[in-house]
Amino acid sequence: MKKCVAANATQNKENNMYTTNILGSFEELDEAQQEFIRKSGPTTEELKEQIIQDNFEKALAAKFLEAEELLIKKHKDYGPKNISQSPGGPLNGLRVRMHDKLARINHLYDSGATPENESLRDSFIDLANYSIIALMVLDGDWDNRTIEPQPDLRENLDWA
Repeated sequence: MKKCVAANATQNKENNMYTTNILGSFEELDEAQQEFIRKSGPTTEELKEQIIQDNFEKALAAKFLEAEELLIKKHKDYGPKNISQSPGGPLNGLRVRMHDKLARINHLYDSGATPENESLRDSFIDLANYSIIALMVLDGDWDNRTIEPQPDLRENLDWA
C-alpha cells in the first residue's frame, strides 16, 4: 500500500507541495516514501524554471549569433587595421568608438528622438562587438597575422 501511496503522491506533486489521497501531506510520509518522490523527477515549478532557462539560453545564443555575423561582415569591410592602428593604440581606439556609441545611445534615449540611420538596438550590438574586439585585442587574437590554422576555441569553453 505504501508504494501505491507514493506513486499516487508522485503524480500529484506540484510546486514542491506533495499530496496523497490516503496519507495526507508530503510531510506525513515516511523518509523512504519522501525519498522516492524526490527521486521521481522535477516538480511542475522546476520544469517551468527549466523551460524559462532554456528560453533564455536560446535567446542569448541567437543574440550572440546575430552579433557574430554582423562583426564578421564589418570586419570584412573594415579589416583589422582600423582598430590595430588607431591613434593611441587599439584599446584607446575602441574606447573612443564605445564612448561615441554610448553618447549616441544616451542622446537618443534621453531625448526620445527617433534614429534616422541605425536603431538603438543596432548601437547596442555595436557596443557588444566592440567589447568582443577588446577581448580579442587583450588576448592577442585581433590582427593576428598567423597563417597556421587555429583551433576552434569554442570547443574548449564550458558553455559551448
